Amino acid sequence: MFGDRRQARDLEDMRGLVGDLRNEPTKLRARARAALAALASLPQVDPERLCAIGFCFGGSVVLEMARDGTDLKAVVSFHGVLATKAPALAGKVKASVLVLTGANDPLAPPDHVAAFGSEMRAAGVSDWQVITYGNTQHAFTNPAANGAFLPGTLYNAQSDYRSWAAMTRFLEEVVL
Repeated sequence: MFGDRRQARDLEDMRGLVGDLRNEPTKLRARARAALAALASLPQVDPERLCAIGFCFGGSVVLEMARDGTDLKAVVSFHGVLATKAPALAGKVKASVLVLTGANDPLAPPDHVAAFGSEMRAAGVSDWQVITYGNTQHAFTNPAANGAFLPGTLYNAQSDYRSWAAMTRFLEEVVL
């Protein structure tokens, strides 16, 4: 996703790589579309039932794909950043959208959650929802998250279980 096979070596490197792409939504969206096209070209893939699911930065990426009007049935964002430099335009979002976030996520604070809802309403998105899990921080689906690598991250088994169940029900309804 970062180009040139780059991967983050540490927290500062991760912030730089992710920040560079988040500051250039056109580039981020183009790379996501290229990845989706590669997936869709596989013989075992049904291109009429494509969905995108992402965790953390991946959760932000799938939301950017939806905002860009990528031809997806659904997107699911687990603890992704909700803010964007390129909000959805009216009539552009084709996918059903599910956002799963923690009430105490410092990367998706309540004002960002509210702004995301306003963005979806303003863009006339027909099927979107946000589920916020109480007493839940960022990276709540990652059993290794303990705040040591990034403050404000903490695994939450209950929210992990509930969010996976919510995604499963959502995809069964929208895609299957």
